[in-house]
Amino acid sequence: MGAMVAQESEVKQGLSFQLEGDIGLVVFNQVDEPVNTLSPQTGAAFAALLDRAEKDAAVKALVFISGKKDSFVAGAKIDFLQTIKTAAEATATSRDGQRVFDRLEAFPKPVVAAIHGACLGGGLEWALACHYRVATDSPKTTIGLPEVQLGLLPGAGGTQRLPALIGAQAALDLILAGKTVKPSKAKRLGIVDEVVPVPILREVALRRARELVDGTLKVERSHGQGLKAVARQGKKGGLGALLLGLANKEMWTEVALEDNPLGRKVLFDQARKQLRKKTRGKFPAPEKALEAIRVGLESGRAAGLEAEARLFGELVVSDVSKRLVEIFFATTALKKENGTDKADVKARPVKKVGVLGGGLMGGGIAYVSSALQGVPVRVKDKDDAGVGRALKQVQGIFDERVKRRSLTSRESAAKMALVTGGTDYSGFKNVDVVIEAVFEDLALKRRILGEVEAVTREDSIFASNTSSIPITQLAEGARRPAQVIGMHYFSPVHKMPLLEIITHKGTADWVTATCVEIGKKQGKTVIVVNDGPGFYTSRILAPYMNEAAYLLAEGADIAELDRALVEFGFPVGPITLLDEVGIDVAQKVAPIMEAAFGKRIAAPKAFDKVVADGRLGRKNKKGFYTYDGKKKEVDTSVYELLPHGRERKHLDAQEMAERCALQMVNEAVRCLGEGILRSARDGDVGAIFGLGFPAFLGGPFRYADSLGPAELLRRLEHYHDKYGERFEPAPALVEKVKAGGKFYPG
Repeated sequence: MGAMVAQESEVKQGLSFQLEGDIGLVVFNQVDEPVNTLSPQTGAAFAALLDRAEKDAAVKALVFISGKKDSFVAGAKIDFLQTIKTAAEATATSRDGQRVFDRLEAFPKPVVAAIHGACLGGGLEWALACHYRVATDSPKTTIGLPEVQLGLLPGAGGTQRLPALIGAQAALDLILAGKTVKPSKAKRLGIVDEVVPVPILREVALRRARELVDGTLKVERSHGQGLKAVARQGKKGGLGALLLGLANKEMWTEVALEDNPLGRKVLFDQARKQLRKKTRGKFPAPEKALEAIRVGLESGRAAGLEAEARLFGELVVSDVSKRLVEIFFATTALKKENGTDKADVKARPVKKVGVLGGGLMGGGIAYVSSALQGVPVRVKDKDDAGVGRALKQVQGIFDERVKRRSLTSRESAAKMALVTGGTDYSGFKNVDVVIEAVFEDLALKRRILGEVEAVTREDSIFASNTSSIPITQLAEGARRPAQVIGMHYFSPVHKMPLLEIITHKGTADWVTATCVEIGKKQGKTVIVVNDGPGFYTSRILAPYMNEAAYLLAEGADIAELDRALVEFGFPVGPITLLDEVGIDVAQKVAPIMEAAFGKRIAAPKAFDKVVADGRLGRKNKKGFYTYDGKKKEVDTSVYELLPHGRERKHLDAQEMAERCALQMVNEAVRCLGEGILRSARDGDVGAIFGLGFPAFLGGPFRYADSLGPAELLRRLEHYHDKYGERFEPAPALVEKVKAGGKFYPG
């Protein structure tokens, strides 16, 4: 190839060039960065490299590959997006990215993308502009356009290229939900052309490039293959299944849906309707992405790209995107921390986990320990039936994954083999960590702790999956109190993303770091909080739920109350949540909270008759809602057990939502002021990922800052005057207002 080498600007952006015969190999490996990301500087450097490669007669084709171990391109450089101040500036950035990838797509020589690891967002948009795509079969290879999860949309041509490649239906299913797919599904959809083992990726990509040059490989893609892939998965639900149902199975062709005006109208009207149902208008990105796709299909690529750039610009500077990006950075930072104030503390290896209790929580913990953490798990319960329930639950989750094709039967069997159980402590001698998940009873937990310490190694950790009992009290009777810690999982364990780790004053740093590492390997977002009744999440949930009970006692309609909080942004209303968690569970936690915090956090007596009536919620199909029909409805007979009986009042929805939400926010501020929380960041992450606090509001502390601490104080004082001490403003809030500051700097 002549003397073509990467220029200084290209090297600075991590781009290198080498000739393999007559194929130019472009390696992307940004120095001192864990993953490759895209920025205007990267795009400019790549465009310059393309220009020179086009002019060089010795270069017959290009192969684009990553130099990172397990990452292709993770997307746009989010730090850069945060520096953008105006929609016009963001729109211009989008247009620049579109031009670079248009240049790549129109490149007169074949270009092959060799994909291993995360190929997300702008990384996939880059790959889509290439002429052929080869991906590895590694589980670390994930492919998708997840921009909507950051309140954005694909801004470098993704809303146009993906529908053109795999069909609008399949593209909508991925883009509007921000889904990622594995290589096998990407191949079925038509996103990639070939899937190969990791060791031969480079070799195959170079070979395909040569075959494209000499004409022995001709790429023929069926525009409808995306539709067919969605059809095979129609029973799974989701937007793709919904749209397939509208197509009446085989009656509608893809042409009818996408190229026919009436078909397009049905497609997009129903997609928009489904979106509104899910987002309630709180998350604008999916609807704007839908609009960009629609414009492209109706008015052509150029108009679609222009719409994409304009809408991208609007989203970048929106408050919702700012909050979601802040959450992204918060969780990214947590992944790098060990949960202590000492960066040099190392986690110890965990090669085996013991789980005590075979209920829903114990089974869920056994699953994440075996399936995700990848270590042997020994489950103990008091009888064979309990052990059997735990094993059955774990097997059920594996079976569901096999059904969804996220695991093969062989992989499922291998992971299930890691889980064993019994009714005694055999198998616990060499466990590194024991996670206890029995009833919320301090005496029972202390007895079990003593039994565990008698049969385990001196360096074994005892972690309690308690939601309210102070770890300090549990550790008081321990032989090894420094190795006692709380690991509060959320139900269902295999779906809920948060793990709240609770340390008491005597917990050893290595114990904390080890448990944080366990949580990360189990796929959890981990926050570490200091000990106290209810810790953080249960503590801020208690006044929120109490306020809902007070509202019912005032005569609120159950459905209207739940609807008010869903409209505020919570995934479910408080009464639905109470049924899901278990009315009896809430009753057991309430006295612990009241004993610690007094009348301010005392639960009202409104539910006493409900509990006495044997209503536990979903678990016994008897609660505030009915569970014996297809449609869940309020069980109106429960009103006879509440004050005011069946005579319900129509209370203001906005006030109901605000009363509940401000109770949670105020208690979060108390936790920060008392040192339960290490930071406002941890408080926001915990509330969003553990309790479903609206992500578009950024969490309790971002919400407080957006209102303004002074305005938050004013509203709390209003309710305090009206309803009494349960709305007493947190001292830390009063101090913040006096100081004129906010919970976050800047």
